Amino acid sequence: MQRASRLKRELSILTTEPPPGITCWQNENQLDDLRAQILGGADTPYEKGIFNLEIVVPERYPFEPPKIRFLTPIYHPNIDSAGRICLDVLKLPPKGVWRPSLNISTLLTSIQLLMAEPNPDDPLMADISSEYKYNKQLFLLNAKEWTEKYASQ
Repeated sequence: MQRASRLKRELSILTTEPPPGITCWQNENQLDDLRAQILGGADTPYEKGIFNLEIVVPERYPFEPPKIRFLTPIYHPNIDSAGRICLDVLKLPPKGVWRPSLNISTLLTSIQLLMAEPNPDDPLMADISSEYKYNKQLFLLNAKEWTEKYASQ
């Protein structure tokens, strides 16, 4: 019950005061199955892209973080081909930093920030990470191409 009321409150806030460039909604009236869109940030290779994400809220939320993955393919060192995201706020301690005080809005904002500033030292995609580190121009070109191919409307 606590989970349902908290989710309703979070969704209400996400609807009325969404973070810039982020929208989130229920998928087919399922409270634990959400969808989100993140707009690619200006001056990033993801600019003008619209990225769809799936958010599955576990039974134990907020004591367990939601499972979030990209549905839109994205060329990024911390996001794999299945859309899984390597980000500490999405994991429980000791490997992660999830706390019940965090919320879905915070997570989506963190993902948006990760898109703008990849962390090549904690990659899911080693090849993209080394490209990011050692041939940034090629990385930017590839990321732009993927954005145009998969995230353009």
